[in-house]
Amino acid sequence: MNTLKSAALAALLGLTATNAFAQEVTLRFQHFVSPKSANPTYFIGPWAEKVEKDSNGRIKVELYPFMQLGGKAPSQYDLIRDGAIDGGWVIPGYQPGRFPEAEAMELPFMVTKSGEEASKAAWIFTQKHLMDDFRDVHVIAAHMHGPGLVHKKGPAVQTVEDFNGLKLRGPSRPATLLLKEVGATPIGMPVPAFPEALSKGVVDGGVITWEMSPSLKLDELTDSHTDVAGDKSLYNLYFIWAMNKDKYNSLPDDLKAVIDANSGFFASAWAGRAHDIGDKDGKAVMAAAGNEISTLSESETARIQGLGDTVITNWIAEVTSKGLDGATLVEDARAAVAVTRDVSGREY
Repeated sequence: MNTLKSAALAALLGLTATNAFAQEVTLRFQHFVSPKSANPTYFIGPWAEKVEKDSNGRIKVELYPFMQLGGKAPSQYDLIRDGAIDGGWVIPGYQPGRFPEAEAMELPFMVTKSGEEASKAAWIFTQKHLMDDFRDVHVIAAHMHGPGLVHKKGPAVQTVEDFNGLKLRGPSRPATLLLKEVGATPIGMPVPAFPEALSKGVVDGGVITWEMSPSLKLDELTDSHTDVAGDKSLYNLYFIWAMNKDKYNSLPDDLKAVIDANSGFFASAWAGRAHDIGDKDGKAVMAAAGNEISTLSESETARIQGLGDTVITNWIAEVTSKGLDGATLVEDARAAVAVTRDVSGREY
């Protein structure tokens, strides 16, 4: 009997040990969009799967879309910092003025229309200027989306004058500064609020990517979509994929290594590439709906770029007056964009 009891106890202990080894850590990551949109589909979900696989199942990553764990999209950074969630997707620009150095990457016509290239630049710039700004969290990736463009009710924008009087949603301070400069009335709001604002007539349209268009039902809520000419984006948005610092530090070294192996330049490029894939899908949905798809002429694009240069000049003066070196931030952002055209990330 004692032998049987010992065998049963040993089996139980062995099973318990195996289970503990198989899943040592559960990480709860949160984001604010549909799980069917591009970044969750092509980056966040696959990233979670890869971390689980690379850890041999010792890390389980739970993903919560639509802020299901609580809070609002603008508070995401603080939720991660405070440990309310283990990690998540953050748009620093949703808290205007808090992370002013990050705005350099979001200035008009700063980055190319390739989300992957822009994201490589974002990581380089982040390493040089922003790690201290984000010292309260553990940054896994820093990235940009694909080209931002104008989506609106009614005919497509064709000239600078067509912006006059339009109430347009903007996602960040640099984007709203540009909208104001071209004559529109900018209304800052996070992406989850955009569809309702459109349906209720609070805005006439807004600036956002192709890839977010289907999940926001812009094929139904808008009639036209206008991009600028050339290979530079009208505007862009800077993101980080981040983790609670204490949670990261609590991991054993071998599991920290798993997170580290799925971080940095590689992960940033992967996140940007997800947006590029989504942009193709989103544009196809808008075209299939019969919506007007337009590109501004080179001459009108040049006019807007000139107004964008005014935004950049004013931005440099503003942040310099607050103690930052605005000119160097812009110079380093442009340098990061230039060098990434010659930099290859590893396969993903």
